[in-house]
Amino acid sequence: MLDRLLDISTNLGVDTLLLLPVLIALEAVLSADNAIALAAIAQGLQSEKQQQDALNVGLVAAFGLRVLLILTASWVLRFWQFEVAGAVYLLWLVYQHFTSNVDEDEHHHGPRFASLWQAIPTIALTDLAFSLDSVTTAIALSRDIWVVLLGGTIGVITLRFMAQLFIRWLEEYEYLEDAGFITVALVGIRLLIRVANEEWVPPQWLMVGLIAAIFAWGFSKKTAHADADGDVAHLQQSDTSPLGVENTHTEGTSVETSEESRQPAGVSGLKSEPEGNED
Repeated sequence: MLDRLLDISTNLGVDTLLLLPVLIALEAVLSADNAIALAAIAQGLQSEKQQQDALNVGLVAAFGLRVLLILTASWVLRFWQFEVAGAVYLLWLVYQHFTSNVDEDEHHHGPRFASLWQAIPTIALTDLAFSLDSVTTAIALSRDIWVVLLGGTIGVITLRFMAQLFIRWLEEYEYLEDAGFITVALVGIRLLIRVANEEWVPPQWLMVGLIAAIFAWGFSKKTAHADADGDVAHLQQSDTSPLGVENTHTEGTSVETSEESRQPAGVSGLKSEPEGNED
């Protein structure tokens, strides 16, 4: 499907402007698994501030590596060793994820980082490994370097916000982290297939469909912690009746009880008889 865009002229003009949104959308779709991998890596840091700083600094470094890759793509892609190295690194991340112990409190796989500067290189290298796939696809769609650079720039910005969302979603959905790393494995396998024989590489629409199906499964079940929070919120909402009146019957009962408590002992249980009934 996307291969048909090769027929589009990439001269400076309307055709190029029409191609740019396609490259941005392609970056966003291909960055979904990248974003979840980066979010899982950032979760290895203790505090939320450290996670934010790791994503900010790590993606700035990743952007520099992306630009370098785009500018040297014609040279880099001549050497299949780069793609093999990227594929092996991604598959190593997947292996590390599925063989590591699970943090039951935070539902987290993978290593913990003692400092911010241990996580930043991992984030930058992970994005670079993913870029070997996305940049290759972008170069195939357009030979205008500035278009690819602009698409990659917007892609990195999109990736930053997507990673932030996935950090929150990883705590809410039980299968999401596993789903993300399954798609990481698909990218790694795709890179290896490209090295073996480029004609065997599955079409882009098939990859997008597989990624969508896997992520649908990833969002299919919430964690027990998320369900508990939802139940608490539901109970808090149900305690308030319409028009903002809370537990009217209970309040009335408490008023009667307080009035009875002020009566002398031995009198509270008696009811006064109407006058005029004495014989």
